[in-house]
Amino acid sequence: MNDANILPNVAIVGRPNVGKSALFNRLVGRKMAIVHDQPGITRDRISAICTRGERPFTLWDTGGIFGVGERELSAQVRRAAEEALSDSDLLLFVVDAKEGLSPIDEELARMLRRSQKPVVLVINKIDNEKHEPLAVEFDSLGFEPSFAISAEHNRGISDLLGAIERRLPSPSNIEHSLPAVAGTPNIEGHIAIAIVGRPNVGKSSLINSVVRGERAIVSELPGTTRDAVDILYERSGRKFIFIDTAGIRRRGKHSSSVEVFSVMRAERSIRRADVCVLIVDLTMGVTAQDKRIAGLIQRERKAAILVLNKWDLIRPQRNRKQTISRLVDETRARIFFLEYVPVLIASALTGENIDRLFALIEKIRRAARQRIGTGVLNRLLRQAFEANPPPMVKGRRLKLLYATQAGGKEERQLQSLEFVLFVNDPQLMNETYRRYLESRMRTAQPYPGLPIVLTLRRRTSVRHEDRGVRAAKRNKQPIGRKRHV
Repeated sequence: MNDANILPNVAIVGRPNVGKSALFNRLVGRKMAIVHDQPGITRDRISAICTRGERPFTLWDTGGIFGVGERELSAQVRRAAEEALSDSDLLLFVVDAKEGLSPIDEELARMLRRSQKPVVLVINKIDNEKHEPLAVEFDSLGFEPSFAISAEHNRGISDLLGAIERRLPSPSNIEHSLPAVAGTPNIEGHIAIAIVGRPNVGKSSLINSVVRGERAIVSELPGTTRDAVDILYERSGRKFIFIDTAGIRRRGKHSSSVEVFSVMRAERSIRRADVCVLIVDLTMGVTAQDKRIAGLIQRERKAAILVLNKWDLIRPQRNRKQTISRLVDETRARIFFLEYVPVLIASALTGENIDRLFALIEKIRRAARQRIGTGVLNRLLRQAFEANPPPMVKGRRLKLLYATQAGGKEERQLQSLEFVLFVNDPQLMNETYRRYLESRMRTAQPYPGLPIVLTLRRRTSVRHEDRGVRAAKRNKQPIGRKRHV
């Protein structure tokens, strides 16, 4: 697999709609894979670290190996699942007790035996004791051990976990290094990067170009990626988590409830990320939906990069520099509210300029660690107030008393820059003047790719109570008592 294999790998395999994703969610303890009664929902390989037992391991959910629906896609799903088989230390073969043994199960059993990997047969959907006789039919597959479980109702999961742990490779054969908080969005030391955009703009192609392998499934069919897929990747000693998300369409245009869930998960991936990479299709230009997704990134105050993909389809023979400059200017004009975001023109298909993505991420990471001294910040803002005073609001004007840069959260690799402004009344600040102050701050420190957050707090220049307390301390008299001469 394209990830750093620091833990044993356990793959869940089986034909479509037998409950693989439900079992995956149950073992990792959170809903990562989409569970739905439509066959073939899981198309990418999803991974997470399972820490429910004494020995942690990396768990992989594969697409249904013998897929249904689109003929082209099912072949890719099968190829990805077969790659998971070859890279795994243990296989969980999931079957559906209620549907019974099928010819596809038998064919898959022969494939698993050829892999010469340890196999645990998992007979799913045994929801209660009355269903237990249904498991007998699967003895003919010849796999030992077998476990009758219900992933949906958490039945038999503890026994299954015990069997998995007993069959994992010896720790001495594995470079064991568990992250401090397994399964959280920001594994320690990793930069989480969400790849977002409309359907079929090249999100999975970009990740495959980066990791140089078909880790996510690439297809011309829109809506291929339905889960948010986490991909661990290391480059030049720095660690990344790429989150390949489902394409975000307009709310009214989801073809099924599955796509609604996928879009919700993509929006949640934006919140999880340190950096959001918004992919725009150059052959179509910036659309209204691209602007909506950019608005989601702005709302969540995330660092961002714009990638204009499919450069290979429109690259001119002459005047390339002028064309690039024009495309960048047009993009900035359309997504004007992210004017601070770097723009990269690239081709995920050919790999052109893809390596520059990491240089931009590093540039953003360094900018996020920069701090403005309190004295410098206050002089800068006072000059801005003097050059362009705030507008009057009902006879009152915004006054700046003091400003400072807020400390960030140490556990996050990248985050927005927050500056706290103590003012006479925060309600006197309007959006136009907020943007003006941000622009003046960027003239001193550009902060590429990073949003600037101005947090206003009410504070009078000298409070009446403060005057009384200070006077009492000077005179060593109780507050409110007159000083006798």
